[in-house]
Amino acid sequence: HALVAAKQKNTQPIQKITIIPRTSGALGYTMQMPEEERFLMKKPEMMEELVTLLGGRAAEQVRFGVVTTGASNDIEKATDLARKMVTMYGMSDEFGMMGLEIPGSQYLDGRPVKTCADDTMVKADEVVRRMLDEAYKKAVSILEENKDVLEQASDFLLQKETITGKEFMDFLDAAEQYKARQFEAQQAQKEAQEEKEDVLAGLQWEQSGENREDGSDSKADPDKLS
Repeated sequence: HALVAAKQKNTQPIQKITIIPRTSGALGYTMQMPEEERFLMKKPEMMEELVTLLGGRAAEQVRFGVVTTGASNDIEKATDLARKMVTMYGMSDEFGMMGLEIPGSQYLDGRPVKTCADDTMVKADEVVRRMLDEAYKKAVSILEENKDVLEQASDFLLQKETITGKEFMDFLDAAEQYKARQFEAQQAQKEAQEEKEDVLAGLQWEQSGENREDGSDSKADPDKLS
């Protein structure tokens, strides 16, 4: 979650990361808090929140190649958020500002009340599914692009168990700087190799030219030579 959140622009700052299990059943958590009190969320922020929520499941796939039940709560939250974006907040191109659900009574079960036809809600489910799929693919893409950082961060967290957001960002900055230095060194090595190959190619061309000149002299007319 933390790495996916840190690699996006509109996410809330990370305050704390821990892998110590909680009594609620969670095997750890990433705490994010806004820098100031807020009452509204923008659509880009909510879209990136979906990506962040699915970061745990994406990490399982990228790191181990298998998925577990550990992301069940994240999937529940992501699905609820995506559904509200479509049915209540008017944030889908398919339905625009059409409200498909209204909040349920807090004195009953609290479930949203449907205000549209059943076939319309089926289409809304398809939109929600597509939003979640796109968010998951983006989370996987972010982690695959930073797979080495993901592994280093995992090892760092295993050693510390609990770290602050600042510690994580400092670690991430150091890892990014090391990655940048490696890239620059590889580019320099590549350029040096290309320059060496160009020099060798030039020498070979000069040598072949000399051979061609020697061959033309040897084929000259004997009468003219005499």
